[in-house]
Amino acid sequence: MSEHQWLDILLKAEKTCIVQDGKLKVHYKFGPGEEMAEEYSMDTNILLRRAWRRKTSLGGDGQWEVEIGDPEPQFVNLDQIGIKESNNSPFVSRRITRTNLEWRIRNLSYPLSVYSVTADSKNKCLVVSTSNKKYYKRLSVPDLERIGLVPEQDKIQFTHKHNTLIITYQKPVELYGLEKKLLEELKKLKTLKEGDMQCNPS
Repeated sequence: MSEHQWLDILLKAEKTCIVQDGKLKVHYKFGPGEEMAEEYSMDTNILLRRAWRRKTSLGGDGQWEVEIGDPEPQFVNLDQIGIKESNNSPFVSRRITRTNLEWRIRNLSYPLSVYSVTADSKNKCLVVSTSNKKYYKRLSVPDLERIGLVPEQDKIQFTHKHNTLIITYQKPVELYGLEKKLLEELKKLKTLKEGDMQCNPS
């Protein structure tokens, strides 16, 4: 798929939108059983959150899966303590900035020198590993995959602070172009404030 094909899919989707808490919230319906929700900062136009929901195999509504933004809190039910947030195992959250795609892997206490982040063009992902063999993770890059690109090693940088490995991937020009065109189209939609009727689908 090229960036033009993905943009075409987004533009043809049924969209509704609302302005709430300083954010532009857009809901997409792509067809039976698949929907996407996005939130953009009204100040910066940067995407803050993207989540997907698909029908389950039994036809019911599935859970929202967060692609961009912090994951939903995971809780375990403990009989005597009640509801308590799950343990401190590493977890990944994704962000998008003006110039980069970004991953933050929290609860990793090892020093920067043990980490390796490599572009796996064959599997279209980034591979995070440690020389002490304590951590290994494949990170998908859906933003690139949707527009037919594979990760490139020279666009990867990473650092480590506060027990968090921060990985940045420089946006390719194709992704810049896609984001710009999509924002131009979203701004043409009739946006309503919280409490108004649903806006007209595009």
